[in-house]
Formats: sequence, C-alpha cells, structure tokens
Amino acid sequence: MPEIIGQTYTAVVDRPSGSSHPEYPDLVYPINYGYLPGVMAGDGEEQDVYILNVDQPLREFTGIVCAIIHRIDDCEDKWVMIPQGTEITMEEIQRQTAFQEKYFQTEIII
Repeated sequence: MPEIIGQTYTAVVDRPSGSSHPEYPDLVYPINYGYLPGVMAGDGEEQDVYILNVDQPLREFTGIVCAIIHRIDDCEDKWVMIPQGTEITMEEIQRQTAFQEKYFQTEIII
C-alpha cells in the first residue's frame, strides 16, 4: 500500500461537497468524495477517494494520494487525495473524514 502514497491520479467526483448520499439522504458530504476509474478496491468496486484541501464542489480532480485510511473491520480502504503542493496532517485527515469513518475501526497510513 505505501507505494501508492505520493502517486498522482485523476478522480471522478460523484459526491461533491454539499451533496447527499444517494441511499442515505441525511448524510451530507462536507468534502468531495469520488472514485478512481479503473483502479479496483478490495470490495470489487473502483477505489473510493476523499479529496481534501479543496473548498469548492468538484466534478473531477487530479492530485496526489497523501494517505490511505485502512478499515480494519471492512473489506476496502479509502484513499485520501490533496492538490499537488499542499500538505495535511493526520489529525486533519481524521477530522475531515470522521463524518463517515466514525462507523469503522481505522488506521491512517501516511
């Protein structure tokens, strides 16, 4: 997994910041959330990504993977992407992704 960190990818944002989850309308995304086309995750679907350090809703995003949120009690991990040239702390990753990750036992790999 660590060889993924620092790599550049382009994500499709299917849940821009401010949008609601399609199955759980009370869950509003405070950050952009999407997937990486053609990159498969442990659940057999395309890899999900959180996009941090961006203040507006997006449709697409090219940036670097800065961390992996490993879900100990789930079959998939979430990748964290940020714009090239920016930085983020582990504490900030935890804070910004807690809206969804609070339901799982996780560890953040930086």
